[in-house]
Amino acid sequence: MLRNRHAECEVLDRLLIAVRAGQSRALVVRGEPGVGKTALLDYVVAQAVDCRVERAAGVQSEMEVAFAGLHQLCAPMLHRLGRLPDPQREALGITFGLVAGRAPDRLLVGLAVLGLLAEVAREQPLVCVVDDAQWLDRASAQVFAFVARRLVAESVALVFGSRGAPDDEPSSTLPELVVSGLSDADARELLRSALPGLVDRRVRDRIIAETRGNPLALLELPRGLTLAELTCGFGSAAPLPRRIEESFHRQLTPLPAETRMLLLVAAAEPLDDPLLVWRATELLGINPEAAGPASAAGLFEIGTRARFRHPLLRSTIYRTASVEERRVAHRALAEAIDLDADPDRRAWHRAQAASGPDEDVAADLERSAGRARARGGLSAAAAFLERAVQLTSEPPRRAARALAAAQATHQAGASDVALELLSVAMTGPLDRLQRAHADVLCAQITFTTNRDSKAPLLLLEAAKQLEPLDVRLARDTYLDALWAAKFAGPSAGVSVCEVAEAARSAPPAARPPRPADLLLDGMAKRYAEGPAAGVSELKRLLLAFRRPGMTEEDGLRWFVHAQWTAAELGDDETWEVLAARHVRLAREAGALSELPIALTSRILLHVLMGELSAAASLLAELAAVSDATGSPLFPHGAVVLAAWQGREAEVADLADMVRAGMLRRGDGVGLTFMTWGQAVLHNSMGRSEEALALAAEATEGCPWENGLLIRGTLAELVEGAVRCGQAERATAALRRLSDLSRACGADWALGLAARTQALVLDGAAAESDYREAIDRLGRTRIRSELARAHLLYGEWLRRGHRRVDAREQLRTAHAMFTTMGAEAFAARAERELLATGEQVRKRNLEISSELTAQEAQIARLVRQGLTNPEIAARLFISARTVEWHLKKVFRKLGISSRTQLQT
Repeated sequence: MLRNRHAECEVLDRLLIAVRAGQSRALVVRGEPGVGKTALLDYVVAQAVDCRVERAAGVQSEMEVAFAGLHQLCAPMLHRLGRLPDPQREALGITFGLVAGRAPDRLLVGLAVLGLLAEVAREQPLVCVVDDAQWLDRASAQVFAFVARRLVAESVALVFGSRGAPDDEPSSTLPELVVSGLSDADARELLRSALPGLVDRRVRDRIIAETRGNPLALLELPRGLTLAELTCGFGSAAPLPRRIEESFHRQLTPLPAETRMLLLVAAAEPLDDPLLVWRATELLGINPEAAGPASAAGLFEIGTRARFRHPLLRSTIYRTASVEERRVAHRALAEAIDLDADPDRRAWHRAQAASGPDEDVAADLERSAGRARARGGLSAAAAFLERAVQLTSEPPRRAARALAAAQATHQAGASDVALELLSVAMTGPLDRLQRAHADVLCAQITFTTNRDSKAPLLLLEAAKQLEPLDVRLARDTYLDALWAAKFAGPSAGVSVCEVAEAARSAPPAARPPRPADLLLDGMAKRYAEGPAAGVSELKRLLLAFRRPGMTEEDGLRWFVHAQWTAAELGDDETWEVLAARHVRLAREAGALSELPIALTSRILLHVLMGELSAAASLLAELAAVSDATGSPLFPHGAVVLAAWQGREAEVADLADMVRAGMLRRGDGVGLTFMTWGQAVLHNSMGRSEEALALAAEATEGCPWENGLLIRGTLAELVEGAVRCGQAERATAALRRLSDLSRACGADWALGLAARTQALVLDGAAAESDYREAIDRLGRTRIRSELARAHLLYGEWLRRGHRRVDAREQLRTAHAMFTTMGAEAFAARAERELLATGEQVRKRNLEISSELTAQEAQIARLVRQGLTNPEIAARLFISARTVEWHLKKVFRKLGISSRTQLQT
């Protein structure tokens, strides 16, 4: 019974109305235990009589079993898997153990679930209700949050009930309905219904005050109280959830011992599988009739599902049982589970049943960790390994397993837990090699989580320790140290050149050398001897990274080094190939600690290629990954993207938000990216003084080793200085840029240098450099810099009163910037065109002001010939949402077909 929940019911009614109308909704019903969340979820189910309803619930003892909650919800719908595209069908098949295969991309699993729900909802609106979301396994919670944020027009509702604090869950960014206690008057009326007899007024007032309107407490606390307690006094002032548990416990105490054990077995088995409960209790010698007293008391019923009256009752049964009783229940469940059908659940129950160290169970958990990793359940793999550590008595083996658990946990994105496990490993008897491994992992966690400036020195020291123990790992760690030192910049405890010198003295690689060995040798030579050294060797070895056949492990670890080396050398083609492969590998492996790095690199490349909408899509994915893992969102790509889009307020907000943190961590590269982006923005808007100041700040903190950044910031500095009449400053910066560009000898770098040099020249020399810049940049993928070359050349021609020639260049620049979505640069080109006397016409079907960003992006993808399912996969939305957006695009543009959109 719901008492005075009119406002909450109205919210839920509106949700159902929207879903029946073809829209989708997601909602988190949040509140303290017993406040009425489950009753409101039951209300949703009762009102959705014309919808298909599927239910699931998180269970505390199941939190470490990967995708357990997702399987609960989706199992009844798996007959629709055949409707999904092949990659999505395969991903869910592997996730649920229906087929064998490589661990699927976690985001692909999310997209597959979104597609599955959308397919089911084609027949009938679908309402999915998930109670106790705070106890969902992490893998399921991440997928549910991913799906909920992408529901738009599928006729699907996802409604979660949760007691956790919002920041503790992946679903924390979803709309919420916060449920509070009843008003004093409603609380008194509810209590009166629970206590119809004579009750001392002071006792009643105390119950009302101390329950704070919590409906479950008002109903449950009086159960089992003696007449003396009701008329003379009322218990202790224990916290409310404990009070509720005590009330449930009082109702459980009179039940027969066999009934209580049956309830404990059911509470320990979160899938509510009645057959499994009956098999386990039979092994314990419990008669099925033992369920009768619990059913008669209204506490529990077992039919097609095993159901408790309230989720808190389940937790009370489990929590109030003795440790030995829980072990007995888990042992019976483990014996009742078919080893071949569900070995991982059996292993988990065996682990919970263990009373002390047990090597057989620990080894079983290690095998389960391997299977979980193969399904993409990195969090589950880490949990299995962590429990294996607890069940291992032999100190060396325990330390080794703790080290493996720390590695898995870090890869799963839970770096804080990884550090705790690492500390366990460090207290064990590690040999020199294991300790060096632990030092490397510690430094990697430090660098991955916050780009801490301590990481380069930690990695360098670990590499030196590894030299006499493991040459291959030592060389790999030197490469990591070079990478970390480059990103920390001047704030690092060691410079890039110092790391390079140390790496050059390291033992040589085995023969034949790996691509990573060649990369280390080439980078160390270049950083130790100067920008012109080792360039030809590095360009040749980058081809090794482009060849197929590199293992997943090597690709995840080394692609980031290789692609940034390609960027430094101006090899945009190799950067594009490796960036795409790096993102794909990180997704497929579910490596959430690596995926943000891969996405950031890809976002920056998309921006430089003038593909701003693609960069924006990946930025949204990056935000989702950071939100799901709780890791910081590195804003490098966001700042540069917003700058090129001409979004002044957004750039300012990002700069204000992250500058202090970057300074505190010593994130030199982050600061340089931010100031570079701000300089680009101000130059695009014609604010030369601001651009000059920012570019000067960026170049001062950016050593030459960061070739991409230093070339970009020097180009902005020269443009700002020329516009401000500071010729000497422009010439000095140009000299530095020209030297770096000649050292790498790539069209991208030489074209940028030629365009920049043209700014300080006059006459035929300037025109020659502009033409050279356009020619060289036109051979590259770096469309953003090519468009700026056309713009600057057109401006120079206009100032020379060559209006006809200027219009040609300015039209090209304006069209390129408009297509990109670079609004400030497009506006600058438009002003210049108007100054030549030309009217700027809108392109057909380019009515960007009428289309939302998502609509415009979908329209562009349709023009590229992609189908709705392909667009859905690209944008991480459902095909039905693509259809919905396309209808709006057609209506706004006054067309009726995809063919018209493609013309």
